Amino acid sequence: MRVEFHSVFPLRPARVHEVCGAGAMGFAVMAAPGPVLWIREAWLSDTLTPQGLLPLFDPMQLLQARPRDQTDALAVAEEALKDGALPHVVLEVTRPLDLREGRRLQLAAKAGGTTGLCIIPDGMGSNAAETRWRATPVFDLTREDSTLTHWEIIKNKSGTLGAWHVRWDQKESRLDVVSPVGERPGSAGTSG
Repeated sequence: MRVEFHSVFPLRPARVHEVCGAGAMGFAVMAAPGPVLWIREAWLSDTLTPQGLLPLFDPMQLLQARPRDQTDALAVAEEALKDGALPHVVLEVTRPLDLREGRRLQLAAKAGGTTGLCIIPDGMGSNAAETRWRATPVFDLTREDSTLTHWEIIKNKSGTLGAWHVRWDQKESRLDVVSPVGERPGSAGTSG
């Protein structure tokens, strides 16, 4: 059974999802277009630069929190999800979440009607996550400035798994789903 992209993205509201891979930050920016609270532990040396997000959304829609450690980050995320004042909360995770922590985030998201997204290192997912995605960049020979990315849903509590090539269209400010080379209409081996 083939899953349609629009049935899994945008992410289901009032739930917490996860993303991993080299393209996880880009996925998060497109999945949480703003207003968004972005939670990142203070000890991490690199920072998120709001001006760098300008092609994707207004940096004025970004609120950043820099708690001391993951325990504090989880507390901030839980309160923000439960409050419901912002439609999206992004949490960068640095250690695996246990089932209790993941479940608390899910209950908070449901209570506040907020969509949560955890950016996780590979292999650190929580069993409580609604969906888990892997986002990886794809080199596209047909474009000089490629933003082609491979998004794969690797866990889905309420449906089927799937994979897509997506590209951000800056001129139209939209996300386009692109068929992989060889599967495009008119390619050898396909009809159309």
